[in-house]
Amino acid sequence: MRIGIIGLGNMGGGMAANLAKAGHEVMAFDLSADALGRAVTAGCTAATSAAEAATGAEAVVTMLPAGTHVRDVYQNSVFGAATPGTLLLDCSTIDVDSARAVAAAAEAAGFVMCDAPVSGGIAAANGGTLTFMVGGSAEAFARAEPVLGAMGKAILHAGGVGAGQAAKICNNMLLGASMIATAEAFVLAQKLGLDAQTFFDISSKASGQNWSMTSYCPVPGPVPTAPSNRDYQGGFASALMLKDLKLAVAAAQSAGASVPMGANAEALYQLFAGMGGAGLDFSGIIKLLDGSWRS
Repeated sequence: MRIGIIGLGNMGGGMAANLAKAGHEVMAFDLSADALGRAVTAGCTAATSAAEAATGAEAVVTMLPAGTHVRDVYQNSVFGAATPGTLLLDCSTIDVDSARAVAAAAEAAGFVMCDAPVSGGIAAANGGTLTFMVGGSAEAFARAEPVLGAMGKAILHAGGVGAGQAAKICNNMLLGASMIATAEAFVLAQKLGLDAQTFFDISSKASGQNWSMTSYCPVPGPVPTAPSNRDYQGGFASALMLKDLKLAVAAAQSAGASVPMGANAEALYQLFAGMGGAGLDFSGIIKLLDGSWRS
């Protein structure tokens, strides 16, 4: 299949490489020459513009920073270049309103579109083990599934257009809040004289067990693959967690939902990012909570 992919950053680069590895003919575009060069090394063909990447493609995949970029790329590049009937898959994490507006414009122009944000981080993007949360019709999902399957291990249909984005921001709001609670628990355990490994061994098998503890432990040692063992480098940047929390809180305000834990998580990550922690993995919030962070 000929696939155009637009956006080759930390996530999109790995996704493009896995599409090429799966045998697809991949036309790739990014504003960064370095990112484009890495995609070519991974087996993609360089496009000179987003429009060229979409031209002649059977499917177009986008991974862009925000809703404004998604609206611009589709309205000003993809819609005018792609053939009507082309499958459009936006894997960016953006606001639900933008996702629905772009999908409506796509449908009006004769395209089939899904929002398909991802979970799993850079390692999963590189390894082809992402989880995709897909919003779109049943027919669109059926077309999207084999394309997304080249980049992920779990392809989940969340519902109609926009449901993928809704699932993503709700999931990441839960993740952000649970990481803060987990970090607080480890800090308190230490203050009370508990060894971190001992507390992990107990709580990971008790009712406090959660993903932030057992898969992504914010203290070094208990989970060797966690970014806490690399001084919180790599992983999922705190700036990206803050972005997702802002999207969740804004969506809650629009929907009239009460999310005090989500709002408090947003405030803490805003503080951490503002103090210089934006580039650290989001588990690095523990350095703010234990008082060890120095910007």
